[in-house]
Amino acid sequence: MALSLTVNGEQRSLDIEGDTPLLWVLRDELGLKGTKFGCGVGLCGACTVHLNGQPVRSCSTSVESVAGGDVTTIEGLANGDQLHALQEAWIAEGVPQCGYCQSGQIMSAAHLLANNPAPARDEIVAAMTGNLCRCGTYSRIIAAVESVARSSSMEGSLAYDAAVVGEAN
Repeated sequence: MALSLTVNGEQRSLDIEGDTPLLWVLRDELGLKGTKFGCGVGLCGACTVHLNGQPVRSCSTSVESVAGGDVTTIEGLANGDQLHALQEAWIAEGVPQCGYCQSGQIMSAAHLLANNPAPARDEIVAAMTGNLCRCGTYSRIIAAVESVARSSSMEGSLAYDAAVVGEAN
């Protein structure tokens, strides 16, 4: 089946079975290894990407259902060599241990901040609840999101997210 979608700003055409999970298209067909396989049923959040500005679990989303859509992966958050503010905060706060869930965590946090640039701690916790971290670095994840929310440079670094979410509404 011939499908088209935009991935990280680049139009991509694929000849692939429509029921193939988006995760495997991103990783195996397009070589974008940042999005991880965790549980395979959309419960852990490791595979979270943005589809038209909204977080989706790519392991349980068929590529056919995203045809014509705009997908952003963890690789698409950075602006060239400049990391996204959340990626910088993750490093500054020492969030990752194994690092496996981190791309999904960051994608969920980016969506939160694009929609609510100044979330309260309980809003951060609620938004991140669907992402599991086996290493238990939740306090560092919250600290990283809070530091970006407090940052005066946040608006420019989240411009991608706000523009995509604006188009989706």
